Amino acid sequence: MNLENHVALVTGAGRGIGKTIALHLAKAGVDIIFTNRNKKFSDQTQAEIEAIGRQCLAFQVDVADADAVNEMVKMALDDFKKIDILVNNAGITQDNLFLRMKQEEWNKVLDVNLSGIFNVTKAVIKGMIRQRYGRIVNITSIVGFTGNPGQVNYSTSKAGISGFTKSLARELANRNITCNSVAPGFIETDMTSEMTKEQISAVLAQIPLGKMGSTDDVANAVSFLVSDQANYITGTTLHVNGGMYC
Repeated sequence: MNLENHVALVTGAGRGIGKTIALHLAKAGVDIIFTNRNKKFSDQTQAEIEAIGRQCLAFQVDVADADAVNEMVKMALDDFKKIDILVNNAGITQDNLFLRMKQEEWNKVLDVNLSGIFNVTKAVIKGMIRQRYGRIVNITSIVGFTGNPGQVNYSTSKAGISGFTKSLARELANRNITCNSVAPGFIETDMTSEMTKEQISAVLAQIPLGKMGSTDDVANAVSFLVSDQANYITGTTLHVNGGMYC
């Protein structure tokens, strides 16, 4: 897959799914702009991207801060002149049973996971419209479709991404801009590595393919959706979950 001469902005790319997406795009010839709040992880990701031979800019930006996002995009455009691909991946969890959930736990997750996508897309979209080209992929989650106990805030934020994606796809199609989402199931990351054997067994029992996915599985889906092979796909959700939700 050749995406040379493209520039991508990937949020939350210091590690895990976001980092793998950024590396996959870099290997396809894309120059990378990315965000991550942790400087150590940012430095590691930037070094790996530059080792591939691509240009890279890293920002420690909270996507929930619209002013900071606007300033970041302005600085990135000063250097790269354009952004062709946007992958909205940044997200957080603050799990709690609904009866115990604090207002700040609700607000913070919605601010980052949903308002963050609004902020970043809003900052990038004018340039895509002017150049009459853009590829937007929003990372949602299986729990946005199935729900999950203790994650009312997270599930709500991820379900909202689906409506955002479908509506934006309809608005932007006549400008040659596609907008899709990818919904991972259980993916092997630092977070899932903390699960107990019993928890892992319970999860695997729900997955028809009998295994967790990898961050490469998600990155492959994103790479496809931003490629020329997906020119006629917009407003859809690609589920990457081993058959756990169809």
